Amino acid sequence: MFKISRLTVVLTLAVMVVSFAACSMAADRNLVIYSSVDEENATNILNVFSETTGIKVNMVFLSSGPALSRIEAEKNNPQADVWFGAPNENHIVARDRGLTQPYASPSAKELLDNFKDKEGYWHAFYMNPLGFGILPEELKGAGVKEPVAWADLTDPSYKGMIQMPSPQSSGTAYAVIQTLISIFGEDEAFTFMKKMNPNVQTYTQSGTGPSKNLAIRETSLAIQFTPAFLKLVEQGFPAQVVFPAEGVGYEAAAVSILKGAKNMDEAKALVDWILSKEGQTTLSQVKTYFFPVRKDVSAGQGVPSLAEIQLIDYDREKAAADKGRIVDRWVTEVLGQ
Repeated sequence: MFKISRLTVVLTLAVMVVSFAACSMAADRNLVIYSSVDEENATNILNVFSETTGIKVNMVFLSSGPALSRIEAEKNNPQADVWFGAPNENHIVARDRGLTQPYASPSAKELLDNFKDKEGYWHAFYMNPLGFGILPEELKGAGVKEPVAWADLTDPSYKGMIQMPSPQSSGTAYAVIQTLISIFGEDEAFTFMKKMNPNVQTYTQSGTGPSKNLAIRETSLAIQFTPAFLKLVEQGFPAQVVFPAEGVGYEAAAVSILKGAKNMDEAKALVDWILSKEGQTTLSQVKTYFFPVRKDVSAGQGVPSLAEIQLIDYDREKAAADKGRIVDRWVTEVLGQ
């Protein structure tokens, strides 16, 4: 009879254990993300990514300001692999502070130059215009006209009625300021914001705070990027979206791989996927109301064409370099007036 030695059994078991461990490691792919995309949309997008790739995502939601602060505080021992969302100006700051690393995604060739860093430090994966979300009936009931332009917002009849984010914590608010600077010039923009300040009920910490408060009727006039407003309208909520006549800036929300990322292959997989046609189509499939950055992907039903909106662009590199000074000036001149 054939006999199996104890050594053979031990070696066989050892090989089985090593093989099982290797298979488990291959199957257990993880990615840690700091997301500045709102939680609902980020969850919906990343769920599709996980289903498509098998990569398990652990997400922490942070507005752009807190996210950048946390990434910098953890730079010697990164706790996340990817920063997902926040306007690209913030990613430029992160790049300049040595907090991110370049990756030349093959999907990036489909993007226009203004939607990617030339060295691959960040890639935009959606864009959205600013706008006003208003409750027409409530404004009418208060005897206030519907705004059609930025200039309307300094009218004293809007006193205590407006909500917008704070540039101290929100990249959305900084985009508002850069839009106003592009329209009026810097000094006149600050004059405008000082005149508007008495009309602002509150400056929210989050960039999506105004739309949430519009939905519960805590405000009748909210300023932020428009996806949440478009969603309210589609759901039958009595809101209306206004694109002010002077024009609106837009955010190009970006994704960056953090320097020292522990799950580099998985981080690259996310960048490749979100820039691919499949990833970009997911934006409309899960009803984010975001505008894709690829020209071969539709924004989806219910989202207006960009040709219908007067867009204002500005130098993102300069905006990023000026951010500290501009925000400090806002705190001093607008809040501290």
